[in-house]
Amino acid sequence: MTTRHPARALVVALAIVVSVASACGTDASPRPSGRPAGSGPAGSGAVGSGGPRGSADPLSDLVAAAEQEGSLTTIGLSHDWCNYGEILKTFAARYAITITELNPDATFGDQVAALKATKDSPDAPDVIDVGLAFGAQAKNLRLLAPFKVSTWATIPASAKDPDGAWYGDYYGVLAFETNKDHGVTPPTDWADLLEPSHAGEVALAGDPRLSAQAMATVYAAALANGGTLDNAKPGLDFFAKLQKAGNLLPTIATPDTIDIGATPITIRWTYSALAHRDRTAGSPDIDVTVPAKGRLGGIFVQAISAYAPHPNAARLWMEFLYSDEGQNLWLKGNCTPIRFDDLMAHDAVPAEVQANLPDVAGTVFPNLKQLNAASTLIADSWNAVVGADIR
Repeated sequence: MTTRHPARALVVALAIVVSVASACGTDASPRPSGRPAGSGPAGSGAVGSGGPRGSADPLSDLVAAAEQEGSLTTIGLSHDWCNYGEILKTFAARYAITITELNPDATFGDQVAALKATKDSPDAPDVIDVGLAFGAQAKNLRLLAPFKVSTWATIPASAKDPDGAWYGDYYGVLAFETNKDHGVTPPTDWADLLEPSHAGEVALAGDPRLSAQAMATVYAAALANGGTLDNAKPGLDFFAKLQKAGNLLPTIATPDTIDIGATPITIRWTYSALAHRDRTAGSPDIDVTVPAKGRLGGIFVQAISAYAPHPNAARLWMEFLYSDEGQNLWLKGNCTPIRFDDLMAHDAVPAEVQANLPDVAGTVFPNLKQLNAASTLIADSWNAVVGADIR
């Protein structure tokens, strides 16, 4: 239903390899002199006091305060990405709040830059939606206002800043996308890729020396082959076996190569694979399967600006996004919401939606330090260990 915007595809690569020093290091810049982080009813690091779990209408005084502000300014929310078109429309229809959308195609870097450049402007963005590294970087630069939504406890600890500065909103999982029209049997686990029947059939969605998605693929393979979040080396060893077996293609897969069968099995994020499956509508017949082991998640994060012109509207927006309704709207757009396990636990995902989704139970989320260490190892060691020139 949705497609991944090219700008986001590029900045995810930047997000995964940005150094720990730049994203998490000490920053000597003074605290901004504008609106203090956490000002207003919610307070710094406050926990949202909304209604029942999944309520789209948090505490009435927050709604009143947000509607008194009357505006919300977003940035980087392309309508065809993760169903944001419907999400924005639903929020605007429910509350007496006008949404101003700044540059829907803004990259993660653009969004952080906008927070820095518009600190004292009434037209500044209230909220951002960025990659993990950029959320950490924005916190380090003291650009974020801590706020813990009502459903805070149901967000995995590994996918949120303990102070509430940022928290995962949705994620993708590395999956096998198979064009069944070319007589290919969809693999169900990493070991299947080594089968002789898959000779010359397995492709990556990027060069592991440069592409975040391809690096993450090798990282996921490590988890399925004796590695850990702190040890990505088995992933390199696995791809060395795949290369030696003649199963790994040297071609970087694209939707076009998938459609014509040039890359019959492609490993990429679920949100991209599922969106492609939906667009093809059975022609060709696309299967998307998350491997039984090595389920690695790549998260995006939400945050409120420390200089938000409309802080209460921003908090209400967060409450809406992290309600059951908001989470299901992301899911409808092929982006797995961060509270997915909790939604499933209390039967909050419609049966028809479940039937259209691959199983992602047991997905793990590396922290930024682990992600950077794995990415560096894979990029630096690919040539020596695997020796495949992916182009």
